[in-house]
Amino acid sequence: MKELDALVGAWRSSGETVGDPVLRIEGSDVYEWLPGGHFLLHHVDVTLDGRRYQALEVFEGDVARSYDSDGATGTMTVGLESPGVVLLAGPDTRARLVVGADRMDARWERLDDGQWRHWMDMRFTRDSSPRSPAAATP
Repeated sequence: MKELDALVGAWRSSGETVGDPVLRIEGSDVYEWLPGGHFLLHHVDVTLDGRRYQALEVFEGDVARSYDSDGATGTMTVGLESPGVVLLAGPDTRARLVVGADRMDARWERLDDGQWRHWMDMRFTRDSSPRSPAAATP
């Protein structure tokens, strides 16, 4: 779990889906450790072409479980390709996150007719504004 420390903090997020129609995504993501450092929480608050979407994701070892404002739930495996590169994989979606000190990029793919296809690109910049929630580290 300690390898996920690079995610901790507040991020401004933006991105778009690939294909037709293109959906624009804007908002914020916050990663914080629960006291004890056993669980990493990921709060998502974005708009998808003007429609608000919120989610909570809980990282527990090599598993992440998500719960969203549409009532959907999901489970993904969490892995590290190399330092700063996080892999998420679910039954029909997967992502590769490249995490730097102040920037993160994510490429998402979806399973479509048995083949993985590029679905969405996200960009994140660290939000250091005073109004950003402080993220506790273990």
